[in-house]
Amino acid sequence: MKARSLVLRLACCLVMLPACSFDGLAQQPAPAEAPRVPASASPDFSDARKLIQQGKIDEAIAELQGVETRDPSAKGVSFEIGTAYYKKSDYSKAIEYLKKAVSTDPTNDEATQLLGLSYYLNGHPTEAIPLLERVQGWYPRANVDAAYILGVCYIQTKNYNQARKSFGNMFDVPGDSAAAYLFTARMLLRQEYDPIAEEYARKATVLDPKLPLAHFLLGELYIYKSRVPEAIAEFQKELAINPANAATYYKLADAYSRVQKYDEAERLLQRSIWLDATTTGPYILLGKVLEKKGEFELAIRALQRAASMDPNNPTTHHLLGQAYRDMGRKEDAESELQLAEQLQSRGKN
Repeated sequence: MKARSLVLRLACCLVMLPACSFDGLAQQPAPAEAPRVPASASPDFSDARKLIQQGKIDEAIAELQGVETRDPSAKGVSFEIGTAYYKKSDYSKAIEYLKKAVSTDPTNDEATQLLGLSYYLNGHPTEAIPLLERVQGWYPRANVDAAYILGVCYIQTKNYNQARKSFGNMFDVPGDSAAAYLFTARMLLRQEYDPIAEEYARKATVLDPKLPLAHFLLGELYIYKSRVPEAIAEFQKELAINPANAATYYKLADAYSRVQKYDEAERLLQRSIWLDATTTGPYILLGKVLEKKGEFELAIRALQRAASMDPNNPTTHHLLGQAYRDMGRKEDAESELQLAEQLQSRGKN
Protein backbone atom coordinates (compact mmCIF):
# COMPACT_ATOMS: atom_id res chain seq x y z
CA MET A 1 0.00 0.00 0.00
CA LYS A 2 2.85 2.31 0.87
CA ALA A 3 4.53 1.56 -2.42
CA ARG A 4 1.34 2.15 -4.36
CA SER A 5 0.76 5.48 -2.55
CA LEU A 6 4.27 6.59 -3.35
CA VAL A 7 3.82 5.75 -7.02
CA LEU A 8 0.56 7.71 -7.22
CA ARG A 9 2.15 10.78 -5.63
CA LEU A 10 5.09 10.65 -8.04
CA ALA A 11 2.69 10.35 -11.01
CA CYS A 12 0.75 13.36 -9.83
CA CYS A 13 3.92 15.35 -9.56
CA LEU A 14 4.99 14.33 -13.06
CA VAL A 15 1.61 15.29 -14.46
CA MET A 16 1.62 18.65 -12.70
CA LEU A 17 5.25 19.53 -13.43
CA PRO A 18 4.77 20.66 -17.08
CA ALA A 19 1.75 22.67 -16.12
CA CYS A 20 3.72 24.41 -13.42
CA SER A 21 6.61 24.99 -15.79
CA PHE A 22 4.35 26.41 -18.52
CA ASP A 23 2.58 28.62 -16.02
CA GLY A 24 5.93 30.00 -14.99
CA LEU A 25 6.88 30.71 -18.59
CA ALA A 26 3.52 32.39 -19.22
CA GLN A 27 4.07 34.65 -16.24
CA GLN A 28 7.46 35.89 -17.56
CA PRO A 29 7.23 39.35 -19.24
CA ALA A 30 7.47 39.38 -23.06
CA PRO A 31 10.68 40.85 -24.52
CA ALA A 32 10.33 44.64 -24.86
CA GLU A 33 9.71 45.85 -28.44
CA ALA A 34 11.73 48.72 -29.88
CA PRO A 35 9.75 51.96 -29.60
CA ARG A 36 8.04 52.94 -32.85
CA VAL A 37 8.99 56.36 -34.26
CA PRO A 38 5.91 57.98 -35.78
CA ALA A 39 6.30 58.75 -39.48
CA SER A 40 6.84 62.42 -40.13
CA ALA A 41 3.66 63.80 -41.65
CA SER A 42 3.97 66.06 -44.70
CA PRO A 43 3.16 69.68 -43.83
CA ASP A 44 -0.20 71.03 -44.87
CA PHE A 45 0.37 73.84 -47.39
CA SER A 46 -3.30 74.39 -48.24
CA ASP A 47 -3.59 77.69 -46.34
CA ALA A 48 -0.51 79.13 -48.01
CA ARG A 49 -1.78 78.07 -51.42
CA LYS A 50 -5.11 79.78 -50.74
CA LEU A 51 -3.26 82.98 -49.82
CA ILE A 52 -1.39 82.81 -53.13
CA GLN A 53 -4.65 82.36 -55.02
CA GLN A 54 -5.99 85.44 -53.24
CA GLY A 55 -2.94 87.44 -54.29
CA LYS A 56 -1.56 87.60 -50.74
CA ILE A 57 1.81 86.25 -51.75
CA ASP A 58 3.90 87.95 -49.05
CA GLU A 59 1.64 86.49 -46.38
CA ALA A 60 1.94 83.06 -47.97
CA ILE A 61 5.74 83.34 -48.04
CA ALA A 62 5.81 84.35 -44.37
CA GLU A 63 3.67 81.35 -43.44
CA LEU A 64 5.83 78.96 -45.50
CA GLN A 65 9.05 80.35 -44.06
CA GLY A 66 7.60 79.74 -40.62
CA VAL A 67 7.27 76.06 -41.56
CA GLU A 68 10.86 76.10 -42.83
CA THR A 69 12.12 77.66 -39.59
CA ARG A 70 10.41 75.00 -37.47
CA ASP A 71 11.60 72.15 -39.68
CA PRO A 72 14.19 73.00 -42.37
CA SER A 73 13.90 69.47 -43.77
CA ALA A 74 10.10 69.57 -44.08
CA LYS A 75 9.08 67.74 -47.22
CA GLY A 76 8.14 70.07 -50.08
CA VAL A 77 8.68 73.36 -48.26
CA SER A 78 11.45 74.59 -50.59
CA PHE A 79 9.27 73.89 -53.60
CA GLU A 80 6.31 75.75 -52.11
CA ILE A 81 8.44 78.80 -51.19
CA GLY A 82 10.09 78.78 -54.62
CA THR A 83 6.68 78.64 -56.29
CA ALA A 84 5.47 81.56 -54.18
CA TYR A 85 8.47 83.67 -55.21
CA TYR A 86 7.85 82.66 -58.85
CA LYS A 87 4.28 83.94 -58.52
CA LYS A 88 5.67 87.15 -57.01
CA SER A 89 8.01 87.54 -60.04
CA ASP A 90 11.00 87.52 -57.68
CA TYR A 91 12.90 85.11 -59.88
CA SER A 92 16.24 85.31 -58.06
CA LYS A 93 14.65 84.07 -54.83
CA ALA A 94 12.58 81.54 -56.78
CA ILE A 95 15.79 80.12 -58.26
CA GLU A 96 17.36 79.87 -54.79
CA TYR A 97 14.51 77.77 -53.39
CA LEU A 98 13.67 75.78 -56.51
CA LYS A 99 17.31 74.67 -56.80
CA LYS A 100 16.95 73.23 -53.30
CA ALA A 101 13.70 71.52 -54.28
CA VAL A 102 15.23 69.91 -57.37
CA SER A 103 18.34 68.88 -55.43
CA THR A 104 16.16 67.25 -52.77
CA ASP A 105 13.85 65.56 -55.27
CA PRO A 106 15.26 65.29 -58.82
CA THR A 107 12.04 63.56 -59.93
CA ASN A 108 9.95 66.67 -59.22
CA ASP A 109 9.27 67.70 -62.81
CA GLU A 110 7.19 70.71 -61.83
CA ALA A 111 10.03 72.12 -59.73
CA THR A 112 12.44 71.48 -62.60
CA GLN A 113 10.18 73.32 -65.04
CA LEU A 114 9.62 76.29 -62.73
CA LEU A 115 13.37 76.53 -62.14
CA GLY A 116 13.98 76.62 -65.89
CA LEU A 117 11.30 79.27 -66.37
CA SER A 118 12.74 81.33 -63.51
CA TYR A 119 16.16 81.26 -65.16
CA TYR A 120 14.61 82.41 -68.45
CA LEU A 121 12.55 85.17 -66.85
CA ASN A 122 15.64 86.29 -64.94
CA GLY A 123 17.51 86.71 -68.23
CA HIS A 124 19.50 83.47 -68.28
CA PRO A 125 18.24 81.41 -71.26
CA THR A 126 21.40 79.27 -71.39
CA GLU A 127 20.76 77.96 -67.87
CA ALA A 128 17.06 77.52 -68.62
CA ILE A 129 17.49 75.31 -71.70
CA PRO A 130 18.73 72.02 -70.11
CA LEU A 131 16.03 72.20 -67.44
CA LEU A 132 13.21 72.90 -69.91
CA GLU A 133 14.50 70.19 -72.24
CA ARG A 134 14.00 67.67 -69.42
CA VAL A 135 10.35 68.62 -68.88
CA GLN A 136 8.36 69.75 -71.91
CA GLY A 137 4.89 69.18 -70.52
CA TRP A 138 2.76 71.93 -69.04
CA TYR A 139 2.01 72.57 -65.38
CA PRO A 140 -0.76 75.01 -64.35
CA ARG A 141 1.35 76.79 -61.75
CA ALA A 142 3.79 77.91 -64.47
CA ASN A 143 1.11 80.09 -66.13
CA VAL A 144 2.97 79.72 -69.45
CA ASP A 145 3.67 76.96 -71.93
CA ALA A 146 7.22 75.81 -71.20
CA ALA A 147 7.61 74.47 -74.75
CA TYR A 148 7.12 77.99 -76.09
CA ILE A 149 9.65 79.43 -73.64
CA LEU A 150 12.13 76.72 -74.61
CA GLY A 151 11.82 77.75 -78.25
CA VAL A 152 12.36 81.40 -77.31
CA CYS A 153 15.45 80.40 -75.31
CA TYR A 154 16.85 78.73 -78.42
CA ILE A 155 16.18 81.92 -80.40
CA GLN A 156 17.91 84.07 -77.79
CA THR A 157 20.94 81.79 -77.87
CA LYS A 158 20.86 81.89 -81.71
CA ASN A 159 20.17 78.15 -82.01
CA TYR A 160 17.54 78.70 -84.70
CA ASN A 161 17.41 75.14 -85.99
CA GLN A 162 16.67 73.80 -82.52
CA ALA A 163 14.07 76.53 -82.08
CA ARG A 164 12.39 75.35 -85.27
CA LYS A 165 12.28 71.76 -84.00
CA SER A 166 10.88 72.95 -80.69
CA PHE A 167 8.10 75.00 -82.30
CA GLY A 168 7.36 72.16 -84.70
CA ASN A 169 6.94 69.85 -81.73
CA MET A 170 4.75 72.42 -79.98
CA PHE A 171 2.40 72.60 -82.98
CA ASP A 172 2.60 68.86 -83.78
CA VAL A 173 4.25 69.27 -87.18
CA PRO A 174 7.59 67.84 -88.43
CA GLY A 175 10.52 70.02 -87.45
CA ASP A 176 11.75 70.32 -91.05
CA SER A 177 8.32 71.11 -92.57
CA ALA A 178 7.18 74.33 -94.19
CA ALA A 179 4.79 74.87 -91.30
CA ALA A 180 7.63 74.61 -88.74
CA TYR A 181 9.60 77.22 -90.68
CA LEU A 182 6.54 79.49 -90.76
CA PHE A 183 5.84 79.12 -87.04
CA THR A 184 9.47 79.87 -86.26
CA ALA A 185 9.46 82.88 -88.58
CA ARG A 186 6.46 84.26 -86.68
CA MET A 187 8.24 83.78 -83.34
CA LEU A 188 11.44 85.31 -84.71
CA LEU A 189 9.51 88.35 -85.91
CA ARG A 190 7.91 88.70 -82.48
CA GLN A 191 11.38 88.63 -80.90
CA GLU A 192 12.57 91.21 -83.49
CA TYR A 193 14.98 88.86 -85.22
CA ASP A 194 13.85 90.30 -88.54
CA PRO A 195 16.54 89.03 -90.98
CA ILE A 196 16.23 85.43 -89.73
CA ALA A 197 12.43 85.73 -89.74
CA GLU A 198 12.52 86.76 -93.40
CA GLU A 199 14.87 83.88 -94.21
CA TYR A 200 12.63 81.33 -92.51
CA ALA A 201 9.43 82.70 -94.07
CA ARG A 202 11.08 82.53 -97.50
CA LYS A 203 12.11 78.94 -96.78
CA ALA A 204 8.50 78.10 -95.90
CA THR A 205 7.29 79.43 -99.28
CA VAL A 206 9.94 77.35 -101.08
CA LEU A 207 9.02 74.15 -99.26
CA ASP A 208 5.28 74.73 -99.82
CA PRO A 209 4.42 77.48 -102.35
CA LYS A 210 0.72 77.26 -101.38
CA LEU A 211 1.18 77.43 -97.63
CA PRO A 212 -1.36 79.95 -96.24
CA LEU A 213 -0.04 82.97 -94.32
CA ALA A 214 3.62 82.62 -95.33
CA HIS A 215 3.39 85.47 -97.85
CA PHE A 216 1.18 87.33 -95.36
CA LEU A 217 3.98 87.23 -92.78
CA LEU A 218 6.48 88.50 -95.34
CA GLY A 219 4.09 91.31 -96.22
CA GLU A 220 3.82 92.29 -92.55
CA LEU A 221 7.59 92.27 -92.24
CA TYR A 222 8.03 94.50 -95.29
CA ILE A 223 5.35 96.93 -94.07
CA TYR A 224 7.20 97.14 -90.75
CA LYS A 225 10.40 97.90 -92.67
CA SER A 226 8.60 100.47 -94.89
CA ARG A 227 9.38 98.34 -97.94
CA VAL A 228 5.92 99.05 -99.31
CA PRO A 229 6.20 97.75 -102.92
CA GLU A 230 7.54 94.41 -101.63
CA ALA A 231 4.75 94.26 -99.04
CA ILE A 232 2.11 94.84 -101.73
CA ALA A 233 3.59 92.03 -103.84
CA GLU A 234 3.55 89.58 -100.93
CA PHE A 235 -0.02 90.41 -99.88
CA GLN A 236 -1.17 89.93 -103.48
CA LYS A 237 0.50 86.50 -103.52
CA GLU A 238 -1.27 85.67 -100.27
CA LEU A 239 -4.66 86.60 -101.72
CA ALA A 240 -4.00 84.34 -104.72
CA ILE A 241 -3.51 81.43 -102.30
CA ASN A 242 -5.95 82.40 -99.58
CA PRO A 243 -8.63 84.74 -101.02
CA ALA A 244 -10.99 84.53 -98.02
CA ASN A 245 -8.61 85.96 -95.41
CA ALA A 246 -10.02 89.31 -94.25
CA ALA A 247 -6.75 90.37 -92.61
CA THR A 248 -4.89 90.21 -95.92
CA TYR A 249 -7.30 92.69 -97.55
CA TYR A 250 -6.85 94.98 -94.54
CA LYS A 251 -3.05 94.81 -94.64
CA LEU A 252 -2.92 95.28 -98.40
CA ALA A 253 -5.19 98.32 -98.04
CA ASP A 254 -2.79 99.68 -95.44
CA ALA A 255 0.07 99.30 -97.90
CA TYR A 256 -1.87 101.08 -100.67
CA SER A 257 -2.83 103.92 -98.30
CA ARG A 258 0.86 104.50 -97.57
CA VAL A 259 1.47 105.22 -101.24
CA GLN A 260 -1.73 107.32 -101.42
CA LYS A 261 -3.68 104.87 -103.56
CA TYR A 262 -6.86 105.60 -101.63
CA ASP A 263 -9.40 104.21 -104.10
CA GLU A 264 -7.68 100.80 -104.09
CA ALA A 265 -7.41 100.95 -100.31
CA GLU A 266 -11.12 101.74 -99.89
CA ARG A 267 -12.14 98.87 -102.15
CA LEU A 268 -9.99 96.40 -100.23
CA LEU A 269 -11.22 97.64 -96.85
CA GLN A 270 -14.83 97.09 -97.89
CA ARG A 271 -13.94 93.50 -98.75
CA SER A 272 -12.18 93.02 -95.42
CA ILE A 273 -15.25 94.28 -93.54
CA TRP A 274 -17.60 92.10 -95.59
CA LEU A 275 -15.55 89.06 -94.60
CA ASP A 276 -15.13 90.06 -90.94
CA ALA A 277 -17.01 92.95 -89.34
CA THR A 278 -15.86 92.16 -85.78
CA THR A 279 -12.52 94.02 -85.72
CA THR A 280 -12.00 97.77 -85.47
CA GLY A 281 -8.83 98.05 -87.56
CA PRO A 282 -10.51 98.09 -91.00
CA TYR A 283 -13.13 100.63 -89.85
CA ILE A 284 -10.45 102.96 -88.45
CA LEU A 285 -8.34 102.74 -91.59
CA LEU A 286 -11.44 103.21 -93.75
CA GLY A 287 -12.30 106.37 -91.82
CA LYS A 288 -8.77 107.65 -92.34
CA VAL A 289 -8.83 106.85 -96.08
CA LEU A 290 -12.24 108.47 -96.57
CA GLU A 291 -11.10 111.56 -94.67
CA LYS A 292 -8.12 111.81 -97.02
CA LYS A 293 -10.51 111.55 -99.96
CA GLY A 294 -12.64 114.39 -98.55
CA GLU A 295 -15.65 112.15 -97.88
CA PHE A 296 -16.12 113.37 -94.33
CA GLU A 297 -19.65 112.10 -93.66
CA LEU A 298 -18.67 108.57 -94.67
CA ALA A 299 -15.46 108.86 -92.69
CA ILE A 300 -17.35 109.87 -89.55
CA ARG A 301 -19.77 106.99 -90.02
CA ALA A 302 -16.93 104.47 -90.25
CA LEU A 303 -15.13 105.96 -87.25
CA GLN A 304 -18.30 106.08 -85.15
CA ARG A 305 -18.73 102.39 -85.88
CA ALA A 306 -15.20 101.75 -84.64
CA ALA A 307 -15.81 103.89 -81.53
CA SER A 308 -18.96 101.92 -80.69
CA MET A 309 -16.92 98.70 -80.85
CA ASP A 310 -14.01 100.06 -78.81
CA PRO A 311 -14.78 103.34 -77.00
CA ASN A 312 -11.32 103.56 -75.42
CA ASN A 313 -9.19 103.70 -78.55
CA PRO A 314 -7.58 107.19 -78.68
CA THR A 315 -6.73 106.87 -82.39
CA THR A 316 -10.40 106.55 -83.32
CA HIS A 317 -11.38 109.69 -81.40
CA HIS A 318 -8.42 111.64 -82.78
CA LEU A 319 -9.46 110.80 -86.35
CA LEU A 320 -13.06 111.70 -85.51
CA GLY A 321 -11.87 115.05 -84.21
CA GLN A 322 -9.98 115.69 -87.45
CA ALA A 323 -13.01 114.77 -89.57
CA TYR A 324 -15.32 117.03 -87.52
CA ARG A 325 -12.82 119.86 -87.80
CA ASP A 326 -12.64 119.44 -91.57
CA MET A 327 -16.44 119.73 -91.66
CA GLY A 328 -16.39 122.88 -89.54
CA ARG A 329 -18.00 121.21 -86.52
CA LYS A 330 -15.66 122.84 -84.01
CA GLU A 331 -17.38 121.78 -80.79
CA ASP A 332 -17.57 118.14 -81.83
CA ALA A 333 -13.98 118.29 -83.00
CA GLU A 334 -12.78 119.77 -79.70
CA SER A 335 -14.71 117.21 -77.68
CA GLU A 336 -13.27 114.26 -79.62
CA LEU A 337 -9.71 115.60 -79.57
CA GLN A 338 -9.86 116.18 -75.81
CA LEU A 339 -11.18 112.68 -75.29
CA ALA A 340 -8.36 111.30 -77.43
CA GLU A 341 -5.79 113.12 -75.26
CA GLN A 342 -7.38 111.83 -72.06
CA LEU A 343 -7.36 108.25 -73.32
CA GLN A 344 -3.79 108.63 -74.50
CA SER A 345 -2.69 109.89 -71.07
CA ARG A 346 -4.62 107.17 -69.31
CA GLY A 347 -2.86 104.56 -71.42
CA LYS A 348 0.56 105.86 -70.41
CA ASN A 349 -0.19 105.64 -66.68
